Amino acid sequence: METETAISSTRMTKVETDELQLVSFNIGSEEFGVDILKVQEINRMVEITKVPQAPHYVEGVINLRGKVIPIVDLRKRFNLELKEHDKNTRIVVVDINGNIMGMIVDAVSEVLRLDAGTIEPPPEIVTGVNAEYIKGVAKLDDRLLIFLDLSKVIDISEIAGLTS
Repeated sequence: METETAISSTRMTKVETDELQLVSFNIGSEEFGVDILKVQEINRMVEITKVPQAPHYVEGVINLRGKVIPIVDLRKRFNLELKEHDKNTRIVVVDINGNIMGMIVDAVSEVLRLDAGTIEPPPEIVTGVNAEYIKGVAKLDDRLLIFLDLSKVIDISEIAGLTS
């Protein structure tokens, strides 16, 4: 009886390590996902303070509970057509290698649990979002989700000085 319990718990651990949890969001007609472990919170749009000499894709900074964090507009980062913020626009606050920052997205969709096997490497020829930003593409029932590599999407060295 004890052996069965040990085997079952080992299997469960194995299953858990093969599963990914992603926060999915939309930018235009595309759906993207990031590892839920990198997401700290999701907020409605707030007023953003512009920062001179910031990279073109950095909207500015916000005060989040006493901490100043840079805000990146993913539409600008991916060189997509700009769009007015609306009631669905969100700031996804993420932790990238110990650096806290926000990403402006058109809308947050859902939290997904995916089998790691459903994520394939990005195709060699990718249009739209720069291929270096993509960890993989997840095949869902009726759609594809682009799994982003946040450490490549947001260049920490370019925006490190904004909060000091």
